[in-house]
Amino acid sequence: MRRRLGPAALVIAGALALAGCGGSDSGDSGDSGSGKAELSAGSAYMPQPVSDDMAAGFLTVTNKGGAPDELTSVTSDIAGQVTVHETVDGAMQEVKSLKIPAGGRLELKSGGDHLMFEQLKSKPKEGQTVSVELHFAHSGPMKVEMPVKPATYTPKTGH
Repeated sequence: MRRRLGPAALVIAGALALAGCGGSDSGDSGDSGSGKAELSAGSAYMPQPVSDDMAAGFLTVTNKGGAPDELTSVTSDIAGQVTVHETVDGAMQEVKSLKIPAGGRLELKSGGDHLMFEQLKSKPKEGQTVSVELHFAHSGPMKVEMPVKPATYTPKTGH
């Protein structure tokens, strides 16, 4: 008989899986040929929203594994929904998923692919941190802390 894991168990399992992703670089790339994705997230931030009901979010998901994955959805307690958008020829459109290539990265950045936080329950202020959970097609969920930066913030290093 199989039991379903509750949300808390999934979060713990995801956190344990992440603990292995950010470990020391021993030079062992044996997993890069494995048939699964090895995901980690970084460079996360949210510019302080100028609107009372919408905000954008940016981050980079790196895949050191030997298989691709896809970002399929994002959840956060501060928003009624978080949607994934791509930007093509300057036009923003909601998509069901964004690909994360094996040995590559997915960059969500200003002017490009990004997250939209809709139906904000409260307006995040500069200096606060927003918690989000990333959901993938093949990998377990990942919690990410997203600091709220000034509305005009631009990262000093490119994503």
